[in-house]
Amino acid sequence: MLLSTPRTRHMLSRRAGLATIAAASLAASALLFAAPAGASAKAAHPMAPHSRAAAKASASGGNLAYGGGSVVTNPTIYIVYWGNQWGTGSTVTNDPSGEAKLQLSFFQHTYGSGDAWSNSQTQYCEGVAVGTTQCNGAGTAVGHPASNPVAGTWLDSSIQAPSKPSSSQIAAEAVKAASHFGVSGDNVEIIVDAPHGVVPQGFKTSYCAWHDHTTASNGADLPYTNMPYVPDAGSGCGANFVSTGSSGVNGATEGVTIVGGHEYAETLTDPAPSSGWVDSTGSETGDKCAWISSGQGASSIVALNGANFAVQSLWSNNFSGGAGGCVTHYVSSGNQG
Repeated sequence: MLLSTPRTRHMLSRRAGLATIAAASLAASALLFAAPAGASAKAAHPMAPHSRAAAKASASGGNLAYGGGSVVTNPTIYIVYWGNQWGTGSTVTNDPSGEAKLQLSFFQHTYGSGDAWSNSQTQYCEGVAVGTTQCNGAGTAVGHPASNPVAGTWLDSSIQAPSKPSSSQIAAEAVKAASHFGVSGDNVEIIVDAPHGVVPQGFKTSYCAWHDHTTASNGADLPYTNMPYVPDAGSGCGANFVSTGSSGVNGATEGVTIVGGHEYAETLTDPAPSSGWVDSTGSETGDKCAWISSGQGASSIVALNGANFAVQSLWSNNFSGGAGGCVTHYVSSGNQG
């Protein structure tokens, strides 16, 4: 969600009228969040830490509306472990909280009928009129993977990740990873994982993670996510946010999947912020439901293809007869909650 110079490229979107819509959304979003240090004035959509998000009402901006840009119709995830702080050679050996293993397992389970959580995002689409709030089968829908969507991981141990990387350095690493994997385009999500002890500018104080897009070396669009070492932020970014009970989930690392799931869902619906699906305040599908601790849409432990993970709810426009709301379970418009 937040970035500097690569962010401006979304103003060149191929969809007619997008520049005006995106500018309006960004201006509205700027009223909600201060940009992290090192981010441009046009930065938007951070996943704010728990302490900063308490006053953000999920229903304040109404339903999400289509901005004219792309959505992700065939989700494919690539993860780069940035820097030799993760380990040398090709094996992650320095991961004190087990973030890499948990994150990989989480995304490997987000597919098919066994994932009724991220499936809620398939109600959104591209190729319909700007301002649309209900696709109702029109356009091309957000895709839901039929099998494991993780297509590759890579330990980039050729360098040491900066101790406090800027947004432009994170974007450059995403481009490097895309070249390594030989991929680009709106159906790709490159996740740049910072190692333990590295603190990207603004992490912990202004955001837990963000997603954006840049330009790959071949000139194509490239969505990517800045994923800091979330357990380093403790309760501010999700540790022990959900009661785990007998689920087997480790409370100390709940933030890895709560935050990672937030960014994944927003990449699906708005890969080039803010040209996809946002509400009238500029908030995306995850922003509207972040850090809900009780009642409808409360974060919870969900089973994804037989494994349990902590997740937040996601915004569903067609919940409650089209009034909209935050849901953690979605089989269809008539079976969600």
